[in-house]
Amino acid sequence: MKMVRLFLLFLALVFVSCNQMSDEQAEDSPSKDESIRRYNIEMEKKQKRNNDNPCDTLSLKEYILNQDSVGTYLVEFDKTFTYSVPKAAVIYYADKRKKNQYIFAVIAKSKEGERLIEPKNVIGYESSFINLDSTKLGTAFFYLTLYECRKDSSFKQIWESEVPIHGGFNRMTLKNWKPKNIMYVELNYEDGIISGHRNYNFFLVDGIEKKPHLMETYVGLVHKRTLTKVDDDRYPDYWEFRFWEDSLSIRIRDSIPFYWDTTKSLYITKFNKRWFRHY
Repeated sequence: MKMVRLFLLFLALVFVSCNQMSDEQAEDSPSKDESIRRYNIEMEKKQKRNNDNPCDTLSLKEYILNQDSVGTYLVEFDKTFTYSVPKAAVIYYADKRKKNQYIFAVIAKSKEGERLIEPKNVIGYESSFINLDSTKLGTAFFYLTLYECRKDSSFKQIWESEVPIHGGFNRMTLKNWKPKNIMYVELNYEDGIISGHRNYNFFLVDGIEKKPHLMETYVGLVHKRTLTKVDDDRYPDYWEFRFWEDSLSIRIRDSIPFYWDTTKSLYITKFNKRWFRHY
C-alpha cells in the first residue's frame, strides 16, 4: 500500500511539472510560437487548390513571419457568426493608373519584454476590456500597414501607421470621403468601456504611398464624435458631442467642431483655445 501511495505521489509531481513546462512554453517561448506558425502555414499550402495570386494572404503571413520581429501577427476579422471561418484583415487594392497591386493589412505586434500576444485575445468585444489591464495576456500594438506586390511576386512594405488602441478589433473597410474625394481606411474596434465602438480613420490625403492622416470617430452611451468638414482644406474634421445625463435620461448638451491645424499638427476648436486633440 505504501508503494502504491509513493507511485501516485510520483505521478502527481510529474503531471504538475509537465503542466508548468507546457504553460511556460505556451506563454514565453518565441521558438515554439514560430514553429507552430510555420507548421500551420505548410498545412495551408498543402490544402490550397490553386495559386492564381502569388501575393495571396498565405504568402503575406509567411512574409511577416520571416521579416518582422518575434510576436508579430496578421490579424483576423472578428467572426460574424459563431461557426464562421475567420478571415485575415487584408484589403487588396489595384491601382489601375500605376498598374500596381497594394495590400492594406492590420498587424498586431507584441510588446517587447512581455509574453507574446495571442491574436484571438485582441479581437472582438470581450478583448476591448484589455485596455484596462493587458499584462497577463500581453500588450498588442496595432498597425495599419501597406504592402506592394512587386512584379517578381515579392512584398514590399510601403508604410505602417500605429493605431492607438490595444484590443477589440472588429473589421476594416475601404471608403471614400466625398467632400474631397479622398480614399480612407476605416478600422472599427469594439469598446465595451464606453458601451460602443471606435473608428480609426486613415485618410490618404497625399496619395496611397504616403503615410496617412489619422482621425478618430466614435459612438458610445455618452460619447459621440462624427466626421464632418469644418473648413475647406483637404483634412477631415469632426463634431464632438457633449451630454447631459441623470437617472432618467441622456440628452445631447451641445456639439463642438474641431478642425485640423497644419501648423500645430493638432485638432483644435475656436470655442476654447486650450482644447486640442491629437487625432
